[in-house]
Amino acid sequence: MKKLQGAHLRKPVTPDLLMTPSDQGDVDLDVDFAADRGNWTGKLDFLLSCIGYCVGLGNVWRFPYRAYTNGGGAFLVPYFLMLAICGIPLFFLELSLGQFSSLGPLAVWKISPLFKGAGAAMLLIVGLVAIYYNMIIAYVLFYLFASLTSNLPWEHCGNWWNTDLCLEHRGSKDGNGALPLNLTSTVSPSEEYWSRYVLHIQGSRGIGSPGHIRWNLCLCLLLAWVIVYLCILKGVKSSGKVVYFTATFPYLILLMLLVRGVTLPGAWKGIQFYLTPQFHHLLSSKVWIEAALQIFYSLGVGFGGLLTFASYNTFHQNIYRDTFIVTLGNAITSILAGFAIFSVLGYMSQELGVPVDQVAKADESHPVWRCLCPGLAFVVYPQAMTMLPLSPFWSFLFFFMLLTLGLDSQFAFLETIVTAVTDEFPYYLRPKKAVFSGLICVAMYLMGLVLTTDGGMYWLVLLDDYSASFGLMVVVITTCLAVTRVYGIQRFCRDIHMMLGFKPGFYFRACWLFLSPATLLALLVYSIVKYQPSEYGSYRFPAWAELLGILMGLLSCLMIPAGMLVAVLREEGSLWERLQQASRPTMDWGPSLEENRTGMYVATLAGSQSPKPLMVHMHKYGGITSFENTAIEVDREIAEEEESMM
Repeated sequence: MKKLQGAHLRKPVTPDLLMTPSDQGDVDLDVDFAADRGNWTGKLDFLLSCIGYCVGLGNVWRFPYRAYTNGGGAFLVPYFLMLAICGIPLFFLELSLGQFSSLGPLAVWKISPLFKGAGAAMLLIVGLVAIYYNMIIAYVLFYLFASLTSNLPWEHCGNWWNTDLCLEHRGSKDGNGALPLNLTSTVSPSEEYWSRYVLHIQGSRGIGSPGHIRWNLCLCLLLAWVIVYLCILKGVKSSGKVVYFTATFPYLILLMLLVRGVTLPGAWKGIQFYLTPQFHHLLSSKVWIEAALQIFYSLGVGFGGLLTFASYNTFHQNIYRDTFIVTLGNAITSILAGFAIFSVLGYMSQELGVPVDQVAKADESHPVWRCLCPGLAFVVYPQAMTMLPLSPFWSFLFFFMLLTLGLDSQFAFLETIVTAVTDEFPYYLRPKKAVFSGLICVAMYLMGLVLTTDGGMYWLVLLDDYSASFGLMVVVITTCLAVTRVYGIQRFCRDIHMMLGFKPGFYFRACWLFLSPATLLALLVYSIVKYQPSEYGSYRFPAWAELLGILMGLLSCLMIPAGMLVAVLREEGSLWERLQQASRPTMDWGPSLEENRTGMYVATLAGSQSPKPLMVHMHKYGGITSFENTAIEVDREIAEEEESMM
């Protein structure tokens, strides 16, 4: 009996009347469309990819600084509140969209073609970010190779790139611990190594005259793109295995740095400086805005990476559980990274005999505290490494951690672009996905060559400031409103019910409908009202560069109305009828695999002729599972709604 049952499940019997075109024996149609697209080889692949994508440079640098400048330990109150209001709900929404449809950021807008421009805007943003983000990885590779020596090259002055202002701060204390010189009038060897040797920024007069290409940075950037390409060569089947190392190894190194940091003399001074609660800061709106911004950018919502990763899941993957694992794990990682960073800064404070705030140079106008914090990553912490025994070893570990943190995010950016385009042109590009991925990497490498010039940092700062600023917020607000208001919160919750076996509760509904969009709108208004021109250290960007940056941000916003115009022009009838038709889901919207099209979605299967679509599904695939019981409930709800409307 068991053998017969197993044979039945392997080859289901379907009445001829109920057979779809894919059952007719045509070789071309026999291959499942979604199976050809690819899937994760295991559930852990997806979870680790999401962790690696979310946990990045922002956790190691941006969070500790934001916590210190916004009330220390008191900052955790608005941080976790904004995580609950904005981070977790938007994270779950994006995962749900991707997993339910098995489509990328462009094709997923079958849910409402009127808003397909939001998907195009998402691709533009992630493309610009991927170009300069890999330059950060190139800097990390540069320092990684420089650490393979007995003495770190930024440990001493006296090199050709050093100036008369260079002072080896280490060991500059006198007997009573006071510094004989004013540190503010000097420059550390690590800072001159970064600006004058690595960047060679003195060879540029500004963003308009970037100077010559730095061959060493050019080769490091090439190596970074080669690594990324080799890891995404086979899509999620290859990147999903690489993340087993790149997503877990940074935690091992972070733990080693944390243990080493807290055991250093003076470490408690830095930790106290980092976490001292200053509750009066909570009365300022700036603190709440900073907390929301940290959550928004740290989780990577709106870049399309989460949606892309979820689209390769099996239909019933428990993304509800995964959402809480990744979001809370991301927050805990940020807090632990703060202990690791500020414990070492406390040690530096004791060694130099200066307050911790002077070591950290906590000044937002200083390049140390840029959004991506290249100054802190490539100046302050490398200088701290020179004060430790076995400094090349700790330096190598530190930059290897940054490399693995950065690569995970870059995998997501590239996979988002490749998946989105191949989902739009599956018959042409999916068989040649490896070649297409290579062409994307080559094109982005060529576009990023300007970042390897003497003035490349100016271009990196411009891209960082404008490529994913207000444009990204507009995209996420549009996505949230389109799904909950146009497609409908009830229909979206029914889709999740079909997929996971339960409906999202009041918490998620309230956040999707009101709290999350309102918070993002406040962030958008705040970023516009508090707009400040870009700068790098004492350099102020010219007006044309500012205009270029603003246009860069506006271009992604303009993609949305442009997409609406195209969608409306494709329809027929009056303007109102066109708008209505363009806002409705397409006929093929729903789960990609036939066996997952239960309930109302069975009726949209090609060739379905039965008035009871759920029965078609049952006869074809045999038996009723718990998820098909869910489909029966969904069908009953739909019927009740239709009766109430009549």
